[in-house]
Amino acid sequence: SLNCVEWSLLPPATEEVVALAGQLKGRFQGDPSFEYDYAEINAEDAERLFKNGKEPIIKEEARLIGTIEQIDRAVGIVPRGAFVKTPLGSVQENRSFEGLSLMEAKKLSSYFHFTEPVNLKNKTLLEKADLDPSTDFLDSLEHDIPQGSWSVQLEKGGAVVVLRSLLWLGLTFYHVPKTKQYGYVYFGTGEKNLDLPFML
Repeated sequence: SLNCVEWSLLPPATEEVVALAGQLKGRFQGDPSFEYDYAEINAEDAERLFKNGKEPIIKEEARLIGTIEQIDRAVGIVPRGAFVKTPLGSVQENRSFEGLSLMEAKKLSSYFHFTEPVNLKNKTLLEKADLDPSTDFLDSLEHDIPQGSWSVQLEKGGAVVVLRSLLWLGLTFYHVPKTKQYGYVYFGTGEKNLDLPFML
């Protein structure tokens, strides 16, 4: 939106836009038509990005699309059991999900990244033996690198469990135990916290 009255949807992110947006540093300008230059990227990345001989141009609107996609892939999460995988391989919302218990809601292992699993494929058969294939088909937060990249807090005397990402500062996930209420919101600068390993 340019006037906070009329709103339109952003187009879907392409892999190229995500890669270009990932190379940019610094804060957003606030102007969707602002064009970024690639003066500060290293030679290896430059060779990959400039493969057709001309310098790619990325506008702030495209950078925003790429950054939102990066945030969703890295820290978009759901509680365990909120989605199920059918025997045919499709993923759908679990209509019988009634929320996590307070005990489960305090554990990082009860939350999954809502994206294609990466770590799950590397697990041995022995490690997979304890997993339920219908609910444990995504990557758990407990194995995120670096360790300690999530902060778990209880609000309102344990009535709400809040997870905050220390990798993408400004990402807050909430879940009300024993209910279907959960979600996440991002209020940040659009910059990844690359200093996190040194802060832990």
